[in-house]
Amino acid sequence: MSMRVTFLGTGGAVPTTERNPSSVLVNREGDRMLFDAGEGTQRQMMRFGTGFTISEIFVSHLHGDHVLGLPGLVQTLDFNDREEALTVYTPAGTEDDIDALIHAAGNRPSFPVHVYGVGPDEAAVRRDDYEVRTFRTDHNTNSLGYALIEDERKGRFNREKAEELGVPVGPKFSKLHEGNAVELEDGTVVEPEQVVGDSRPGRRFVYTGDTRPSSTVAEIAEDADLLIHDATFAEDRAERAADTAHSTARQAGEIASRANAERLALTHISSRYAGDVSAHLEEAREAFDGETFVPDDGERLDVPFPDE
Repeated sequence: MSMRVTFLGTGGAVPTTERNPSSVLVNREGDRMLFDAGEGTQRQMMRFGTGFTISEIFVSHLHGDHVLGLPGLVQTLDFNDREEALTVYTPAGTEDDIDALIHAAGNRPSFPVHVYGVGPDEAAVRRDDYEVRTFRTDHNTNSLGYALIEDERKGRFNREKAEELGVPVGPKFSKLHEGNAVELEDGTVVEPEQVVGDSRPGRRFVYTGDTRPSSTVAEIAEDADLLIHDATFAEDRAERAADTAHSTARQAGEIASRANAERLALTHISSRYAGDVSAHLEEAREAFDGETFVPDDGERLDVPFPDE
């Protein structure tokens, strides 16, 4: 089951020729979700060939570099004859602002756009085998992060053991893997635990949006397969990071280390660093032993299961 992350915008509040404002697209087995929509997001989607088939947009907060792409994106979807409803999740209390932004300049899309406010520690989306959960972040406005958390998966089915026990190849294999006992022709009962291993963890994708380092982020990101964390500044601007409610790359690395994350993506890079992110990488890697990178706009990353 695939999960692919496309970094559409990795820059800070001031865009550069290399980095667009914040936006990340996640495609989980055909469920396509957009996290933030900075200015020009629809052009980034065209530029990097992601297509426009998205079902939900998750807004972390209402600063312009995270939302000014919404009206243009919705209008582009309309021009492409979209008919399916689009759902936008945003921090509770900001629904009217988002609705007004989407309909700016008289924009009246021909497809339904539903805007819902969500608070921290809620399941914004719940599907059969995963949920998108909110968590509180520490920014200088009403803000949230989002975590895509998959359910545990079934244990591996031991076909060789099942055959040794006399289970015939066919429907009884499926019943056992589903957790149901089966009876053989001689009356023997085979229990699922005899042929099915322990349950296996699903994947965890965490997107912080803008935030100071926060224990809440470390908690929600525990054992995350991918943590996308604010790293607006290097340590040379640590005081500026604190004043503006952002994180340094080292602080992002410290959070990833506390969380025992697998991978750390440093994003929301300030324009003052232009094309040189060497300090970000060095400082984060001093704090975190896992894989650390600063994605470029358009970079794609496949997120495997923890046991693969």
